[in-house]
Amino acid sequence: MKDLPDLEDYQEEIPGSNTAVQALVEPNLTNLVVGLLKGVIYQENDGPTWSTLLKLQARVRDYVAVIGLELILDEAEGYAFLRAKTQTTDDVIEGVEPIQRLVARRPLSFPVSLTLALLRKKLAEFDARGGESRLVLSKDDVLEMMKVFLPEGSNEVKLVTQIDATLNKIVDLGFLRRLKGQSSRQDNFEVRRILKAFVDAQWLSDFDERLAQYQQKLADGAGDD
Repeated sequence: MKDLPDLEDYQEEIPGSNTAVQALVEPNLTNLVVGLLKGVIYQENDGPTWSTLLKLQARVRDYVAVIGLELILDEAEGYAFLRAKTQTTDDVIEGVEPIQRLVARRPLSFPVSLTLALLRKKLAEFDARGGESRLVLSKDDVLEMMKVFLPEGSNEVKLVTQIDATLNKIVDLGFLRRLKGQSSRQDNFEVRRILKAFVDAQWLSDFDERLAQYQQKLADGAGDD
C-alpha cells in the first residue's frame, strides 16, 4: 500500500496555498496571528511568543496581508501589532471593490488627543536625556501638563474629573499602563513606547503648531466635551 504523502507535499501541488498550508503545518503561525488580532504583543510580557514571532515574522506578514493587514514590529522597543494596510491608487484594480477595513478607525475625543500629544512630547524629551528606559508619570504630572493649555480661571475640580476619565481611556487604548502594587493614594502610569508608532517624528515636527491649535480650542471652550 502506497504511503500517504505528508501535508508539506501539497504545498507544491496547490497553487497559492503555501500560506494556508504553513498555518496548518505550524500551529505557532496561527497562534501568533490570533494573538496579534487580539492586541499588541510585548516582548516583556511574553518572551517565548516574542522569540517565535521574530523567527516567523516573514510568514506572519504574508498571512495577514491576505486580509488587508500589515505587521508593525519594533524589535528595539519590543512590541508588535497589526494595522490596516494603506491602499494607494496603484493598489485599486478597476472593477474590483477595495478591501474592507478589518480594523475600524475610532475618532478620539479632544481631551484624549491633547493628552496623547503631551505624552508623546514628554516621551521624546525623556529619550533625549537617556538613562532610564521607562517613563513613569503620576496623575498630578499629567494634570500639570494640561494646566499650561487651559484658560485662566478654569474649574480645576472639573479638570481633575476629566483627567481621570481621559487617563482611563488611554489605559484602555494601550498607551498607558497603570503600575501595580500602588497604594490607594498613588496613581502612577508607565507611558507605553508603542505610542511612538502612532505619533511619529513627522507629527512631532509640527507639534508646536498643533498645540497652538489645541490651546485655541481650549480657550474657545472646545475642551468641555
